[in-house]
Amino acid sequence: MSQRVSVRPALLRWACERSGKDIADFAARFRKLDAWVRADEAPTLRQLEQFAAATRTPVGYLFLDEPPVERIPIPDFRTVAGRPVRRPSPDLLETIFICEQRQEWYREHARAHGEVRHPFVGSARVGADVVATAATMRATLGRADQPTEPTWEAALRALIGQADAAGVLVMCSGVVLNNNKRTLDPDEFRGFALVDELAPLVFVNGADSKSAQMFTVAHELAHIWAGESALSDVDALARDTNSVERWCNQVAAEFLVPLAAFRAVYKPRAAVEVELRRLARLFKVSTLVVLRRMLDAGGLTRAHFGEAYEREVERLAALERKSGGGDFYLTTAARVSKRFARALVASTLGGETLYRDAFRLLGVAKIETFRRLGESLEAR
Repeated sequence: MSQRVSVRPALLRWACERSGKDIADFAARFRKLDAWVRADEAPTLRQLEQFAAATRTPVGYLFLDEPPVERIPIPDFRTVAGRPVRRPSPDLLETIFICEQRQEWYREHARAHGEVRHPFVGSARVGADVVATAATMRATLGRADQPTEPTWEAALRALIGQADAAGVLVMCSGVVLNNNKRTLDPDEFRGFALVDELAPLVFVNGADSKSAQMFTVAHELAHIWAGESALSDVDALARDTNSVERWCNQVAAEFLVPLAAFRAVYKPRAAVEVELRRLARLFKVSTLVVLRRMLDAGGLTRAHFGEAYEREVERLAALERKSGGGDFYLTTAARVSKRFARALVASTLGGETLYRDAFRLLGVAKIETFRRLGESLEAR
């Protein structure tokens, strides 16, 4: 006879709400869910495990006396309509937690192999001179005022590579681990930074438009320089009222497109659309970043900027919907950062890390996948 377990109805309702749905959305899959919620009948342990998986809830939570209060473990600067975002999704929470675990692993790995702290972590302070801070960031990463890459997509890859070479773990993923059925929502968050002197980590929501990811990388790097871990605003190009986010936005814009260099070539009387394309090609950034610099240079009013920004977001989204997939192993390395992946593969093959732990941190399940990932990293 199947073992039945007692679960408080409030926890079942909470699990549904936590997943962003309601009881009715799960009724077809769990036909007796209404009876469970009314406490007329108890689910079997297997049914409860299936319900937990469907709602993306740790099954242990369902045995509590009351729903837990889940908090994001880093400062949360996200806002919608000027108000803080209250409840984080399970996908966001799991993404932060797995990144914290990766960071912890890499920190211990770095200590064991004699790596020294990165002096740029926390070297600036919020409110410090924006131009000087951005110049220091460019010097540290080896980024030119006007990058030489042929496209801004190539410039984005180059920027991530420069940050990786400097010691920053840059993880860019649009899904939870490698689960393509659990897409991260760019409307919930665009990125976050986890500060650490040995293992500074930047996460970029890869489900966001690629045109927005460049700014997100720069914004999160500014958090690393400031020594401020944070979950960043859902609109990184907006003028945030929070002093930390506002400063990081200013530094990111100056880092990507120095205002002095921009003013030297900007033609404010030219058609906005024409200047967008020309300056984006010149500075190898997205047109959204160019729009921000037009605003900063006084060439656009706030109202005009808002209208142009919305039009450009729609145009870029339509373009990117036409793009296809990529190489699985290259994508996997990008999701966890090449620096982290190389270190973890080498440590595992050297017997320092268990395969079980490596698979969990990478989000893979097969030894063949792990082996081919290692070969892919060696070839690049």
